[in-house]
This record gives sequence, structure tokens and C-alpha cells, in this order.
Amino acid sequence: MKGPLFYSKILLFGEYGIIKDSKGLSIPYNFYNGALKSDSVLSPEAEKSNKSLAAFADYLEELSENDDDFVTFDLQLLKNDISSGMYFDSSIPQGYGVGSSGALVAAIYDKYAKDKITVLENLTREKLLKLKSIFGAMESFFHGKSSGLDPLNSYLSLPILINSKDNIESTSIPSQNSEGKGAVFLLDSGTVGETAPMVQIFMEQMKNDGFRNMLKNQFIKHTDACVEDFVSGNIKSLFGNLKQLSHVVLDNFKPMIPVKFHELWKKGIETNDYYLKLCGSGGGGYILGFTEDFEKAQTALKDYKLEVVYNF
Repeated sequence: MKGPLFYSKILLFGEYGIIKDSKGLSIPYNFYNGALKSDSVLSPEAEKSNKSLAAFADYLEELSENDDDFVTFDLQLLKNDISSGMYFDSSIPQGYGVGSSGALVAAIYDKYAKDKITVLENLTREKLLKLKSIFGAMESFFHGKSSGLDPLNSYLSLPILINSKDNIESTSIPSQNSEGKGAVFLLDSGTVGETAPMVQIFMEQMKNDGFRNMLKNQFIKHTDACVEDFVSGNIKSLFGNLKQLSHVVLDNFKPMIPVKFHELWKKGIETNDYYLKLCGSGGGGYILGFTEDFEKAQTALKDYKLEVVYNF
């Protein structure tokens, strides 16, 4: 057995801010993907995944029993498949902010949900919000509270524009310019990030008036502007806002940036060769980079592994 592929995602803008109603923009990233598979003999990695799926199936059963409105799954089939050696075969790195659990949640919903909302139907805002809510409840099994956006992106394989908590839509983004010098890229921090502790730090800081004001008047302001610029293809304005956003993150989200990258982050802002921002919750994994001249950024970051996600 081999199921369809589900892709990783990248939240270009909106990390942390979407918790407090900023705009956000999430895009599928086809470089990494995962699929449900079955084998009679499992590798240690597949066995670990199989055990995790068994615990996830129990969690879904509990969710269904406690909430009559929650989606119904064919739990018998799911459990039978797990007993027969099903696992999630994935190239998506875990703890890197590119949605490894999101792809798994999308795959399980796709195969086992009854009366599921499909990609082929007219996806109204109500249907998107319903899917996001289902996926949020499902994904909470993996790392505490989940917005449901990662699985939604993976399931639809479309860019998702978040206008606010209750207003999301699939969107189109400007076509890539394969000849362009500019790029969005991933920088590998070389360490794994844990989502839950980072969100915990953020929630603690939210108790502080100064932090809340900064979030509203600076972080969300620049995030919203970046989303609007990116979707409309206004590159000049985008890089002005990115510089501001990168600065705000360096000044106010230091615990989420691995210490050895503080200087590198600052250097980008000072030289304008590149601007860095958090990819997902931070704390490790990938760091997201934006540059108007990828060759320049490559030279400045020659000691690090970079992956291009999108060309301007």
C-alpha cells in the first residue's frame, strides 16, 4: 500500500502574529513530502512511526467520542491498517518548521475521514474554517495547541492567505521568476526546534504590556504589510518592510533565535545582503531568509546550507 503524497509547507509570514490576528501567508513546499505506506517488515524508523500512529488513532477515537460534531473516522479500518504495518514515510524533517505533523494529519484525514471536505469542491470560507478547526484538533496531539494551518496547507496544496482568525482563503501568489536574482531561502540552523516550549515563552511574554504593544504596533504592522506586498508582487516595498520586521524579531524574539545566529541576523540588516526571519516557531530548525541578490547572500552565508524556496 502507498497513499498519495502530501507536501511540507512554509509559513512565509505570520508566525506568532496569527495567534493574535495578524495576517499570514503559507505556501506548499514540494521539496519535502510524505505518504502513508505499509510493509510486512518495518525498519526501526517505520516501527517508531507505526507506534506513533497507534497512539494517534486512540487520540482520534477519544476526540470523536467527546465531540458529536467532530468528523467521523473509519477507525476500524485505520486500526487494521496500523496492525498490518502502516507507517508515515516522510522526507519532511521534524522540528524544522516545515510542517511534518501537518502532512501526516492531512494524509490520515484524506484516507480515513467519512464525509470529508474534498479539494475538488467549491471551498467556501466556511469549509476552509471547518477544515482548519478539524485539523487543529487533530494536530494538537503532536505539539499542544495547533492552529490547523499546516495540515490545511498540506491537504489543499495551495497557498493560504490568513486575513484574521476567522477569515482565511486560498490565494494565488505571483509566479516565480526563474531568471530573477531575488530569492526566499531556507537556512539550516543545524539544530532541531521544539514548538511547544517556544509557544510557552511567547505566551509568558504576552503577559507583559510592553511586549503586547510591540506585537500590535510593530510586529503585526510589518507582518501585514509584508503579506500585502508579497501577494501583490510589490518587491521594493516588500524588502523595506522585511528589514523592519527582521529588526523587530531580533529585538523582541531573541529566545526564539538560536544564539549563534544573533550576529548573522544583525549583519543581514546592516549590509542589506539578506534579511532573516523565523520559520515557524523558531528555536532551531530552519531560519527563513529573503534577499534581492541570492549570489550576494550565498557569499555572505557561505558557511551555511541554503535552499531556495522561491525566486523573484
